Parts: sequence; structure tokens; C-alpha cells
Amino acid sequence: MNLIRADIYENLRMSLFTLGSHKLRSLLTVVGIVLGVWTVMAIASIISGIDVGVKKEIESWGTRTIRVGKFAQGVRLVRMTREERARKDLTYEDAIALSQLSTVEAAVPFLDVSTDYVGRKLIVTHNGKDSANIRIMGTLPEYERIGNRVISEGRYFTRFENETKQDVCLIGSSVADNFFLYGSAIEQTIEAGNRRFRIVGVLEKREQFGGGSGDKDQNNVILVPYEVARQMKPNATDVSIVAMARTGMIEQAKDQITDLLRVRRQVPFGQPDNFALSTAESVISNFRAITTGIAIAMVVISSVGLVVGGIGVMNMMLVSVSERTREIGIRKAIGARRRDIMWQFLFEAMVLTGTGGLIGLVIGWLTTLLIRIFLPSYLPMWAPVAGLTFSLGIGMVFGMWPALKAARLDPIEALRYE
Repeated sequence: MNLIRADIYENLRMSLFTLGSHKLRSLLTVVGIVLGVWTVMAIASIISGIDVGVKKEIESWGTRTIRVGKFAQGVRLVRMTREERARKDLTYEDAIALSQLSTVEAAVPFLDVSTDYVGRKLIVTHNGKDSANIRIMGTLPEYERIGNRVISEGRYFTRFENETKQDVCLIGSSVADNFFLYGSAIEQTIEAGNRRFRIVGVLEKREQFGGGSGDKDQNNVILVPYEVARQMKPNATDVSIVAMARTGMIEQAKDQITDLLRVRRQVPFGQPDNFALSTAESVISNFRAITTGIAIAMVVISSVGLVVGGIGVMNMMLVSVSERTREIGIRKAIGARRRDIMWQFLFEAMVLTGTGGLIGLVIGWLTTLLIRIFLPSYLPMWAPVAGLTFSLGIGMVFGMWPALKAARLDPIEALRYE
């Protein structure tokens, strides 16, 4: 065991000495390795950061929440089909019917009244300040039972306020920060769609991927009673539904919801659903399927740099074998075995690519810190391990032929070499 360790130490020492005597050539040789490892690190950082951010945001829906809409939520890569464009809207009555299912604890409709009938955004104003990027949604007070939007101050509006169409509302934290930064928003008024709403509650800030901006910011929202929303936009049909399954019954709830909506929407037997159910788990799975494909494609592309680096290493090692033929002959003449020569040159190739891998890891880590300024980034443990392993593997694979060539040299012919 001690002899093996001594051989390894001696080979490593000789490898470092040899590479150190040709610093510039060694550095230029491993540029491809550095670029390949750096690219793998950067891709892993970006995709893992996005994955963590999106997962955190979607899981804020709640593990028992089921979102029902005309179309599936999540990333969409293909055009909408003719059948999808022809789908009829969900209705308030659909939401009430779902709430009666035995596996559903609560189900509420959401009616988007952020725009008028010609698509113009409603302007929200308070004390001379205005914004056209706020989403205004009508819903029922039962939304409080679903629990994926928590009140940080005040209260939800009541069933009585909904039935009597009172102009009360809940505002998101971004709205509160924009209009009521220096004081409480409770019992203040805010105008939207020629109506003056009294604020009864402020929603707790929800963490979201990329921080959110404009009408994509989930905290930039105003919730009003559903009956008030219907008054604001009487013929609107842009309804979505949020349902919450009873504990431990989410799969049964999905089945019951699907069966009920197929009957209510008159979907023929054997035909696909003309609606979509989305849960946190399904959206995350869909997103990860896409990001995994992108990650694999990018890693395959970046591996070109590793292969180019490996070819450069092989070329350098072949040149090194030619330059050191006499040295090899002397070592063999004083008792060095074939495997000693082979491991010497194989170690040199692996030390060379391993050094390139370490440089790539350092640059990749610095790049991750830079990316974090603009995008959420997270460097998973497997990325540096994989990068260093690949770089060492490239050295072993592409250094094998030069090492075998050196080991097979005839010592007599090698000593004659000038």
C-alpha cells in the first residue's frame, strides 16, 4: 500500500513539474476544458435557480389546491389548437357545483375585471396617483377557507357584503406599498372602474419567481366581492375556478371534478376534456420536463468544448512523448516498467485536464454570483462534482493513446533518438 502511494505521489510530482515547465502551452491546451466546465456550471446554476424559484412559487398554491380553467397552466410550447380556441368558458355555476362535491372542501370562482369590453385596462387611482397594471378579480368570501392567500392586516370581505354588493376590497402587498407606503391602508378608499372601494384587508406578500412585475405580479392585485365584479362587467365570462380538496383526497377530488365537468360541459364519451385541472405537483412536473430537456441539450452542446479540449490534450501529450523519447528510454534502461511510463503520462494528462476543470469551477462559481444579481441562481452540489469528474475523465480517455504509445517505445530505439 505504501509503495502504491509513493508511486502515485511520484507520478503527480513529475506531472506537475513537467506541466509547470510549459505553462503557456498547458494553459492554451485546456481552454476547451475550462469553457466546457464553466458552461456546465453556468447552465446548472441558472436552471436550478429557476427550478427552485418556480417550485417555491407554485407550492404556495397549497398542496390540496386544484385550479380549473379552460386551458392548462404552466409553460406552453405549442400553439393553441382549434378545439382549444372553441372551448366555452367556465361559469359561476360550475364553481358552486364543484363546491358541493364530497371530496371538495371549497371551490370559488374568479372573474377578471381588469379590463373593459374593448380590452382597455381599468385605471386604479388614490390621491392623484394611478396605475393601470393592477389585476382586479372578483371572488367569493369562501376563498378564505382555501388558505393560499393570507391576510396580513384587516379581514376578508363577508358573505353579506358580497350579497349586498358593497364596494369593499382586499389589496395585495404591492398595491399597499404603491399607494399606502407611509400608513395603514385599512379603511382607506381606492378608485377603480368609476367605483370607490373601501379597503378592508391587505394580503400578505407572496414570494414569486423573478419578483414579479406589472400585472404579472401576484401581489399587484385587488380582490372584490364576486357580485360587485359582475356589476362592473355584467356580461363577462372570463371565469376560472380554484378548489381545495379535503385532506388526503386530492386524487379522488380530481376524478370527481373531471366527471362532473364532463357532464356539465356535455363532453361526449371517448372525447378529451375541454377543460384542464392543474395542481402544484402537475405544474412543477410539466416545468421540470421542459427544463430537463433544455439542460440536457445545453450540456450536450457544452460537451463539444470538453471534446475539443480533450483533442488538444491528446495532441499535446503526443508532442510531449516525441520530445521526451530519450527520457523514456533512460527511464526504461534503469528499470522503469511499461505501466510506470504509462501512468506517468496518463497522470500528466489527468493533471492537465483536472487543472482546467478547477479553473472552470472557479470561473463558474464567480459567474453564479454574477447571475444572482439579475436572476435567481442556485448551484447544486452535483454540478462542480460532475464538472471535475468529466474533466478528469477527459484526461484519462484522451491521454490513454499517448500514454500507451510512450509505454510501448523500445528502450534501445528511444536511447538513440535525438
